[in-house]
Amino acid sequence: QVRLVESGGGLVQAGGSLRLSCVASGHIQRNYAMGWFRQAPGKDREFIASISWSGLLTYYSDSLNGRFTISRTNTKDTAYLQMSSLKVEDTAVYYCAADDVLGAAVFETSPDVRYWGQGIQVTVSS
Repeated sequence: QVRLVESGGGLVQAGGSLRLSCVASGHIQRNYAMGWFRQAPGKDREFIASISWSGLLTYYSDSLNGRFTISRTNTKDTAYLQMSSLKVEDTAVYYCAADDVLGAAVFETSPDVRYWGQGIQVTVSS
């Protein structure tokens, strides 16, 4: 059983910054990529970013314009999403994801990422 737990969400003013954390625990047999997605009310889930097991390869949604940065610890079990210049339209539930088969490069296009966190709310006020 693999568990992903997000933290760090909350309310922030537009223009501010926030850092989300995701801790993975449980039994994952292989090296795993991690990523972040979000879902705003009434909208489809949206890919944000993903990172390889080594942390050397990162992938981002083109829509972010460089405002978000994904990283992971040397222990590999924690991923971060540093969000800056936040906008009201960034308001959403943010989900951490991981997969020990799919590589980080295909997180954006694959509907079958294996492990998901429960999600955490990020609200950006004007």
